[in-house]
Amino acid sequence: MARVFMLGATGTIGQATVRALRRRGHEVVCLVRPRAGVGGRLDAATLAACLPGAELRFGDATAPVSMRRDGWRGERFDALVSCLASRTGAPRDAWAIDHAAHADALAAAREAGVRQVVLLSALCLQKPRLAFQQAKLAFERELMATDLDWSIVRPTAFFKSLSGQVERVRQGKPFLLFGDGRLTACKPISDDDLADYLADCLHDPHRRRQVLPIGGPGPAITPREQGELLFAALGRTPRFSSVPVALMSAIIGVLGTLGRVLPAAAAKAELARIGRYYATESMLVLDPVTGHYEERLTPSTGRQTLADYYAALARGEAALPERGDHAVF
Repeated sequence: MARVFMLGATGTIGQATVRALRRRGHEVVCLVRPRAGVGGRLDAATLAACLPGAELRFGDATAPVSMRRDGWRGERFDALVSCLASRTGAPRDAWAIDHAAHADALAAAREAGVRQVVLLSALCLQKPRLAFQQAKLAFERELMATDLDWSIVRPTAFFKSLSGQVERVRQGKPFLLFGDGRLTACKPISDDDLADYLADCLHDPHRRRQVLPIGGPGPAITPREQGELLFAALGRTPRFSSVPVALMSAIIGVLGTLGRVLPAAAAKAELARIGRYYATESMLVLDPVTGHYEERLTPSTGRQTLADYYAALARGEAALPERGDHAVF
């Protein structure tokens, strides 16, 4: 049993990770905002119901004084687990959350006697072209330079990120694809399977001081195959509509030009760049020799497949997640 300080507990993966840690008998203390979630919809009572068995401490992870005063409180902890991530991926947000808040948490963790850190990162850091990727990499380097036991977990696509077109298809609209829908592939992983993997990093010595790419069970699937799974789950005939990647590039060019004088346009241009990245880069392990994404190099874990998830959504056994700033469609 370990005493764990948890960041990012209010997101869907964070909530699942708290449940996984509690199932393993760990004591979990979560630093959360008084009103958390998308648009601050989660109040203290709702958060307590979402995170049963965990101790909630209310404060601001982006403010070093609040983190120490309201979160760590000068107490001793064994481990820091973070599922904290910037909401938008925009440069200012990314450097404040993905880098600065984590750097502050690491310093506070060392003061609290922490000897182990488990960090939820992202597989897309293999080919960093965006601000949030650079911010995450900067903190990863700082963590790796310590003498702590660390595990950096880089998962492939989440089920939540692949659920944005469920309502479109339910309404009889076509499934949108970039290009022909075969440009990329991923090995989707569920919140619970990823949470179990994160929690097990605390006691698996083979995962210490390791960067750990991880995907869900089954073969890699393309966006077109994702659409086919969704249509099958809803009992509908597949219908697809293609969005040219060149169109996205043109939009980015226009927004980038406007962004030189309009900050709002610059922010939208960055979000468009993020969308184009995920439309053109696979979420699989990159072979350093060939430079190609390889399914065979991408480890798998867990039991729930994307087909299982879509089927549960269709039956009403699972709720459609709130994606907030992560929405593309």
